[in-house]
Amino acid sequence: MVGLDGSGKTTILYKLKLGEVVTTVPTIGFNLETVEYKGINFTVWDIGGQEKIRKLWRHYFQNSQGLIFVVDSSDNERISEARNELHRILTNNELENACVLVFANKQDSRNALPVDDVANKLGLHSLSKRCWFIQGTSAISGQGLYEGLEWLSKTIPNKPERSTSVGSFRSDSSERKLVRGPRSGRSATEKKTML
Repeated sequence: MVGLDGSGKTTILYKLKLGEVVTTVPTIGFNLETVEYKGINFTVWDIGGQEKIRKLWRHYFQNSQGLIFVVDSSDNERISEARNELHRILTNNELENACVLVFANKQDSRNALPVDDVANKLGLHSLSKRCWFIQGTSAISGQGLYEGLEWLSKTIPNKPERSTSVGSFRSDSSERKLVRGPRSGRSATEKKTML
């Protein structure tokens, strides 16, 4: 799980692992946890997002079947930097076949960009040969996190040739889904997945 510093990666990791929000400090290095969801063990590396650390991300990609990229939807000033980092790491040979889940985090923030806008600004639609999904999330409330894991649990074992989808929520808790492209429908069981 990678993304710029301050995007909410550590908060997401421990919300998924412990079910609660923990006080975090900027991650220097990484946090490693196993998160179980529907019988699948996701090994999640939460890697620090400071600029100096980003060049080390590539050392954590070996054997990855999926990549979770977290973006702060309310940080409009750095979204182009997030786009550049995402596209840079996707050129890594170790991620050639990895599915990409983007958590458009902080959707509960008043000035958060809508998920469709985040997808456009990240250039996700240009990833025509890449299996990807973007999910609006709030690490604090947990909204959207399990929907993202659901997509991973259904997609990674099947690796469809191309999947471009958008999932979002409104902070008033009424949920809407926007789907583009083919999606895999089969579920996975007892598969260990490295993220």
